[in-house]
Amino acid sequence: MRVSIAGRHLDITDALKSHVESRLVKVRNHFDKVIDADVVLSVEKHRHIAEITLHANGVRIHGKESSPDMYASVDTVVDKIDRQIRKFNERQRRFQARKGKEIFAQLDAEAPEAAAELAEPESMRIGNHLLVRETIALKPMSPVEAALQLELANESFLVFVNADTQKVNVVYSKDDATFGLIEPEH
Repeated sequence: MRVSIAGRHLDITDALKSHVESRLVKVRNHFDKVIDADVVLSVEKHRHIAEITLHANGVRIHGKESSPDMYASVDTVVDKIDRQIRKFNERQRRFQARKGKEIFAQLDAEAPEAAAELAEPESMRIGNHLLVRETIALKPMSPVEAALQLELANESFLVFVNADTQKVNVVYSKDDATFGLIEPEH
């Protein structure tokens, strides 16, 4: 993991640098995919502000905290980021568990008893596939919020209710590192 530490209105001492690096080891224990960490330490009047941004395989995690002591600010922001990482990891585990129950599950034609086990009351057989109905709770949000949620969830699409239009929209990840938005016609 590459760590870059910058100071605004503050000289970065060796002790402060080693404290930041030792605290970031805790983050790495919970999230080993971290590519680099950008740390900005600044002082404004009597506030000591620590700001950390982690980049890991397309995921960006950011935290900012301030207190009267720089060491306390660093400790607090690392704890905040650690909580975000644990929350992200839990979402990933839930997604991986749900992956076994995909909308279109590929069925083995030689094992119809396995297909019967997968079939739910609200399912339909289409060729060698099983269409399984899943219900989701739609959360009202803006398209920008939906894109941010999609990026954190690391999924291919997100269905949501557009807070401005009150209509169901879909935001999806495109191959060229952009997002697409599907809106119904009026």
